[in-house]
Amino acid sequence: MHRRTFGKLTLGFAGVLLASTAMAQSIPATVDKPVEITFYNYNLAMAGSGQDGTNKMIKEFEQLHPSIKVKGVGVTSPEIASRTQADIVAGRGPDVAQIIFKDLDYIARNFNAKALEDIIPANEREEHFAGMVKAGLDLGKIGNKTYALAYTFSTPMLFYNADIFRAAGLDPDKPPRTWAEIKQAATTIQEKTSFRGFGADVVGASGGADDWLMQSLIYSNGGRVLSEDRKRLTFAEPEAVEVAAMLRDLVKSGLYRNEPNGANADGMASGKFGMMLTTAVRQATFVKGATGKWELRAVGMPAFGEKETAPTNSGSGLVIFSDDPVKQRASWELMKFLTSKRGYTIITSEIGYVPLRLDIVDDPQYLGEWTKKHPLVRPNLEQLARLRPWVSYPGQNYKQIHNTFMSAMEQAVFGDGDVKQTLQTAQDRAQRLIPAN
Repeated sequence: MHRRTFGKLTLGFAGVLLASTAMAQSIPATVDKPVEITFYNYNLAMAGSGQDGTNKMIKEFEQLHPSIKVKGVGVTSPEIASRTQADIVAGRGPDVAQIIFKDLDYIARNFNAKALEDIIPANEREEHFAGMVKAGLDLGKIGNKTYALAYTFSTPMLFYNADIFRAAGLDPDKPPRTWAEIKQAATTIQEKTSFRGFGADVVGASGGADDWLMQSLIYSNGGRVLSEDRKRLTFAEPEAVEVAAMLRDLVKSGLYRNEPNGANADGMASGKFGMMLTTAVRQATFVKGATGKWELRAVGMPAFGEKETAPTNSGSGLVIFSDDPVKQRASWELMKFLTSKRGYTIITSEIGYVPLRLDIVDDPQYLGEWTKKHPLVRPNLEQLARLRPWVSYPGQNYKQIHNTFMSAMEQAVFGDGDVKQTLQTAQDRAQRLIPAN
């Protein structure tokens, strides 16, 4: 189904969320009879560690809950929101789904997502939430209710090749901490070695389909992309313009290129890049590429001068859509297992996402031994204390707003036109797509 049709299809669903969740439902305390739930998951659509780790968790869950059968359906991350919408409209939607945070606001408000406060007893929620990173839990909230249980998370990380640093005469024990230092180190690497100095998955083809990393940079420079009341776009404000201008300077200096999606990561994994700013979930790929060949290190994202970094996250939450109380209970049990200590042990060690239960990091029963062997996870964990929400845009045109923003950023960074004017023109156009109310 063409995605443009969703605006028309979903008009009839406006208000369904509020109407359907106004009264709390009573779900059974247990699942005593066999039941099957459908689980849409984008990690299942990725061959390799994401698929294998998720299947492992589902298998272990079913062994612990023999009455519950989980039908896992792999849907790619760019398509999981539209697939969920289309299947709900067609009457065959999932019982529970992994939803990317940028899609949560629209899906929750228009497609009958269930607030956990409306179906799950308070004592159960409080017991399960205990020990989870609060900043992560808050990302699943709309207003004062939780529509998504924080699941897979990753923050921006600066990975670097210590061997290339040494070859360029740089000290790998003193990696760049600011964007000015990034430029200086990348310049030195390219002047003194045959390697590329810097790559990033921020904007352009290599940035993929999401804006979370660009939002991280803008936040870290003191700006934002949307006003707090969610009524006014702000990606043409001075702080955002400064970010684009800084990146353009790297481009004009020959240090940053508009590479095809995945090319920067391939270059880093093969030992051809000195540094790369990207999602922490690429750690497993980089470790595999570096093992026995070169020394991989990592630190948190670079800062703008003395300003504290404000990382956002890529990632997702688990959302219940079923109206059936028994399937709601089964879905909740699955969600609890996937975000349990055991679940996050698998998610972190086998898939590569950050654990949202920090008490397992050094616990020998869970991640303790793994963490000793994989210290690169610690900079990722340290950034959780400063985590900012990955802002989703309001209304049914949220994807168009996002695309307008990122297209303008690509032009501003890699083009030759006036940076401020490029962003302002795009912001004015996108502002007309923001709902009036």
